[in-house]
Amino acid sequence: MIEQPLDLHEDEHNLRLISRVHPPEWTNPQTKSIYNIVVIGGGTAGLVTAAIASRLGARVALIESHLLGGDCLNFGCVPSKTLIKSARSSYENATSFRFGINVGVSNAVDFRAVMSRVRQVRARISSNDSADRFSKLGVDVFLGHAEFTGRHKVVAGGAELRFKKAVIATGTRPAYPSVPGLLETGYLNNETVFELESLPRRLAVIGAGPIGCELSQAFQRLGAQVVLFHKNDHVLDREDPDAAAIVQDQFLKEGIDLKLNTRLLGISSTKNLEGKVIEFEQNNSNHEVVVDEILVATGRAPNVSNMGLEAAGVEYDSIGGITVNDYLQTTNPDIYAAGDVCTAYKFTHVADASARIVVENALFRKSGKLSDLVVPWCIYTDPEVAHVGLHERDASKKGIKTQSLKIENTEIDRAVTDGTLPGFASVLLRHRSDKILGATIVGPNAGELINQMTLAIKSNIGLKTISKTIFPYPTHSMIIKRLADSFMSYRLTPRLKWLTGNWFWLRRIL
Repeated sequence: MIEQPLDLHEDEHNLRLISRVHPPEWTNPQTKSIYNIVVIGGGTAGLVTAAIASRLGARVALIESHLLGGDCLNFGCVPSKTLIKSARSSYENATSFRFGINVGVSNAVDFRAVMSRVRQVRARISSNDSADRFSKLGVDVFLGHAEFTGRHKVVAGGAELRFKKAVIATGTRPAYPSVPGLLETGYLNNETVFELESLPRRLAVIGAGPIGCELSQAFQRLGAQVVLFHKNDHVLDREDPDAAAIVQDQFLKEGIDLKLNTRLLGISSTKNLEGKVIEFEQNNSNHEVVVDEILVATGRAPNVSNMGLEAAGVEYDSIGGITVNDYLQTTNPDIYAAGDVCTAYKFTHVADASARIVVENALFRKSGKLSDLVVPWCIYTDPEVAHVGLHERDASKKGIKTQSLKIENTEIDRAVTDGTLPGFASVLLRHRSDKILGATIVGPNAGELINQMTLAIKSNIGLKTISKTIFPYPTHSMIIKRLADSFMSYRLTPRLKWLTGNWFWLRRIL
């Protein structure tokens, strides 16, 4: 019998989830004499590696100590985007008067029903990552802790597995700041917040990165009063400053209490133990605020401890994770790593892409490179912020001369009709060229629109070709067409404009 690894609410949805991704009745299979690939970690990177390798005919074992599906299914993308959908529906209902619609009822949120739907959706999608599905794919699924005992041996659930190649895909876990009283007072993170049954009246969020910003806006829209703490002077400080400014202005408009340039001094319980007191420094003076719950969103730490990596000859550190080369090969040439445990980009789609590189390199000749990836990402605030390729600061550090173009949403008819303002699309080009080096989009469905720019970069398609492409009107994607058209106009020097405007007369004279 397999012990349930996490204390989840025993509702029908979580019971269905556990029955798939960590079934209590699961019996580990008999080990093969030797495996072509042993995969440690059943998140996105591990599951993709195991599935592809097995379909190619390899003998594959998959080891997971927690929940199959990893962070994305259980605590990340799936539950957070489900919650964001409910929050966005609430906001659109509350602001429908902008479109001449008066719903005539109060904007009541049934938070228990919202969270039940989150768990329902998670359970439904979990069939894709289930132990049973992967067993039917021919993968030997072992539930239990994995520990290397040699360069080609690993123990899981009391059984020793020998391998020709291994892949470490153990992902990351939430990191928490060193604030006095935080551990004693208690806090939420992305692994526990989706088990809430009642809406906190006052919620503090520590960290204004992607996770902190997404959940801050979602909980504010669902009816909590959110206080968002950040150590720097604006939210999303790794993104384009103009994009971050739009999100920050929207947060203020929606009533989120931003505490920027702050340093947390300590956290304690109120005298009646019903609240949490946060003491912080801002503008050289001390303040405090009382909340009901604290959500920590201050980054991730790699899962590398207690794995016997030293015995396997695999180098790592507690901050950067597993050390890999461009082929995702560790310091043990027969062991690879994939996903969040070794890559700088902590995204599900990068975990997927890195897994495909690992399978190619581990089973065939080494040809796939991490550096060849063109990585887009999206932050699912409202408006969304999406980016791909280089920022201008990145190009400057590399000594690349660039030029940039920008189109505001106010210039796009569909954005005006839908009332989805403000926002913009910008593109970074190589100087005196239509070659796309990077792009940022802020607005509705930015995560969908950025895919066009990603494909253009990957396929070396420049703005000239995009300008010749027909886009349906009116769509939000017209903003990309307008960027391309603006480049064509930008290319026309005063002399060329004069020649073009006077071509008819020049022909008659000549």
